[in-house]
Amino acid sequence: MKEFFLNLGNLKLNTPLMLSSGTWGWGENLSKFLSLAEIKYSIGALVTKGVSLEPKEGNPPPRIAETPCGLINSIGLENPGIKEFKAKYLPPIKLYEIPVIVNLFGEKIEDFVGLAEELKEEVSGIELNISCPNVEKGGILFSDNPKLVKDLVREVRKIWNSFLAVKLSPVGPVFEVAKSCERAESDALVVANTYPALTVLSFKPLKILKGGLSGPAIKPLTLRLVWELSQRVGLPIIGCGGIITGKDALEYLICGAKAVQIGTANLINPKSVAEIMEELEKLLKTYGLSY
Repeated sequence: MKEFFLNLGNLKLNTPLMLSSGTWGWGENLSKFLSLAEIKYSIGALVTKGVSLEPKEGNPPPRIAETPCGLINSIGLENPGIKEFKAKYLPPIKLYEIPVIVNLFGEKIEDFVGLAEELKEEVSGIELNISCPNVEKGGILFSDNPKLVKDLVREVRKIWNSFLAVKLSPVGPVFEVAKSCERAESDALVVANTYPALTVLSFKPLKILKGGLSGPAIKPLTLRLVWELSQRVGLPIIGCGGIITGKDALEYLICGAKAVQIGTANLINPKSVAEIMEELEKLLKTYGLSY
């Protein structure tokens, strides 16, 4: 592996690959599938599942369904709450000696601020999940309101000096929201979350699953979004959507992303991130490219 360092704000990565939120649980089982050498070689940062102030049960099953070239999930943001996360799940993933970024979600701005307060000096960074309804605004999604997003980032930034990324929704006023994040001094944009989708589970009785679509099916859509956002905002972009191979990762990097997140691929193959990194390095050498 080449010596490599990438700075995203005050976050330093030793590879451009990150593990996307929710696809490795809390990350505590990484070492069952990857050696410590493989973890350090391939993973620039680990992004945890979403965590809230209080425990959340999530949605009843079924929660996941395969679709052509994709996966629909409707987990419902199940998590044990910030207190148990800090006590039970955070200590073991710190032992990997790679940056830990915690995905946060809440129903109002004060929830995000409270979560950030709980994590001060504990982790390398936070990722704000804005694809959530804001109860103080009548249930409107944060991601549908650029001003609300700007207020959110500014309030969190008042008490959070480390790396702060915002995970954008791929739908809605995406470009306006991205500009709001830039004005509010976010360090990076994660582009993007899953796409709203639906699949039919059975015809009789009729059963459907509504959730978020991920996997190779969304890659062309998200890749275009990364390209266009990279032309419009000055913030570093972390591409996220359908990355299965090193070639997929390289496409994101040459289309404007500074780093990428690996998601659904982890569910297919627990060693995917190491294999993607190996292929990426070979492609960079073949084409005489650098990152």
